[in-house]
Amino acid sequence: MFRYASDQALYFDRPPRETDLAALARIDGVVNLHPAYESTLIVFDPLRTTHEAVERAARLAATAEQRPGRHHTIPVFYDGPDLLAVAEHHSMAGERVIELHASAEYSVAFLGFVPGFAYLTGLPAALHTPRRAEPRQVVPAGALGIAGAQTGIYPRTTPGGWQLIGRTPVELFDPAGDPMSLLQPGDRVTFFPA
Repeated sequence: MFRYASDQALYFDRPPRETDLAALARIDGVVNLHPAYESTLIVFDPLRTTHEAVERAARLAATAEQRPGRHHTIPVFYDGPDLLAVAEHHSMAGERVIELHASAEYSVAFLGFVPGFAYLTGLPAALHTPRRAEPRQVVPAGALGIAGAQTGIYPRTTPGGWQLIGRTPVELFDPAGDPMSLLQPGDRVTFFPA
């Protein structure tokens, strides 16, 4: 479950959606967490703590009762510039792409790429679509995209290569908020056409 990753990092082989990341962040000496789909890298200050102390504290955090993820219902204007390309890729009408995308319940696997960007699993297999061959230099905040077997919303204007099928007015990241990101690992998300 735990492995040394470096002199100042511990690899925790457990999905972030099943882990209380806030509890891991509160461990004395922990300076950063790097969650991925099936693991979390715990980075600590080796002058303040040790691998063994971090592992003991992380084991306690892992056995604590996990809060159930929240459910978010997010409105989407399904008018993205790649909606028809996704439809053509799957030999279906744009309306069917919208119907399938809005019919699923998604789970937040982890946050990454940019602050507040939630990688959402649960995309129907009929919509699995490769990333764009050429990423865009500017993707606007609120853009909803598909890449492979995942979907996600760009929280801020940034470059990106996902297939954009829609947009939402919902604010996903607020640096003054607590938590800063609206979506957290383990949360569930459904979309509805606005």
